[in-house]
Amino acid sequence: MTEITRVPLLPIAKGSLSKLWLGVVVAVAAASGLAWATMPPLVSVKTVKAGAGAAPTLADMAYVKLEGKLKDGTVFQPEAQGPVNMREMIPGFTKALLQMQKGGSYHVVIPAKLGYGDKANGPIPANSDLVFEIELLDFMNAEQYQAQQMRMMQQLQQMQHGGQGLPEGAIPPAQ
Repeated sequence: MTEITRVPLLPIAKGSLSKLWLGVVVAVAAASGLAWATMPPLVSVKTVKAGAGAAPTLADMAYVKLEGKLKDGTVFQPEAQGPVNMREMIPGFTKALLQMQKGGSYHVVIPAKLGYGDKANGPIPANSDLVFEIELLDFMNAEQYQAQQMRMMQQLQQMQHGGQGLPEGAIPPAQ
C-alpha cells in the first residue's frame, strides 16, 4: 500500500512562528480599527440627577425643561419647557429621551450626524455638535396628550362664553 496523500512537513524556520503571530495580531488590530471607524455616532447621555420609573417610547409626548448650546457654549435654545413629540425631533434628541426616566436631569451631547448634519438651522451652523441640559418632567402617550388638549380647548371655549357652555357630551344645536 502506497501513501499518496502523505505530505512531509518541513520544520519552521527560526523566528517564523513569532512573525506569524505578529501578522495575526496586526490583522486583528486593523480589523478592530476599521470596525471602530465605521461605528455610527453615539449620543452621550450623562445622568445629573436620576429619575424613576419607565422611559418614554416613540409613541409618547415628553414634557421637558431644556437648554441647548453649541460645543463652544453659544446658547441657541434658552431655557424653556414644553411638550415634544418623540417622532418629530432630531434623531439624537429622540435617542437621548428614550434613555431617560421621569424626574431625571441629564447632560446630553448629540453629534452633528444625529443633529442637523451638514445643514445650518437658524443659529446652529452646519456640522455642529449640540449640547443639552434636559429635565424629563413627564411623558404620556401621544393619543392621551391629544385628548387632554381637546378637553382643555373645550374648557377654554366654555370660559370665554361666560361659562354657558354645553354640558359635557351634549350635541350643539344646528344653526
